Amino acid sequence: MAEAALTREQILETAEDVLRRFGPAKATVVDVARALGVSHGTVYRHFPSKAALREAVTERWLDRAHAALPAVATGPQPPDRRLRSWLETLFEAKRHKALDDPELFATYQVLTVESSALAGEHLAVLEAQLAAIIAEGQDDGLFAPGDPRSLAHAVFQATSHFHDPEYASSWTGPTVTADLTALIDLLLRGLARR
Repeated sequence: MAEAALTREQILETAEDVLRRFGPAKATVVDVARALGVSHGTVYRHFPSKAALREAVTERWLDRAHAALPAVATGPQPPDRRLRSWLETLFEAKRHKALDDPELFATYQVLTVESSALAGEHLAVLEAQLAAIIAEGQDDGLFAPGDPRSLAHAVFQATSHFHDPEYASSWTGPTVTADLTALIDLLLRGLARR
């Protein structure tokens, strides 16, 4: 590959492949450069360190995994239906990632711990989407008054079994979808205006 034509996206795609093959403990910038057919210095011109490259790969993965959520959060459905749809979409995205590519999913579990600040920022974006739905539901008289950010945090924590990678092994269970539905029903009853 011509070093001058190398793009950031090509490096990130190749780094993801290298991480899938070797895992986060063994994958190096040299491995990425070798897979691209360039010197490791070329990779470093785009990413100043191994940590910066791994963080960029993690950010890209998180953004792709949750790409559908902003549209759900701002969609045309009433806020209660949108909240349900948002939580279901989050679960399906996480389950899809965990089941379709378990090696890469395990790798990203390690990388998100390494990039805890990035992961924290990403979670804050997700909770902000929930808070916006809840605030709109309050404005429409569907949801009881309260601090939307605190309520969003509570909803996010209450549903962690369905999006926290620590619980991925249970996402194939025969009742998992029904369990999520029952939990969302309970949460919506708790949020509802009396």
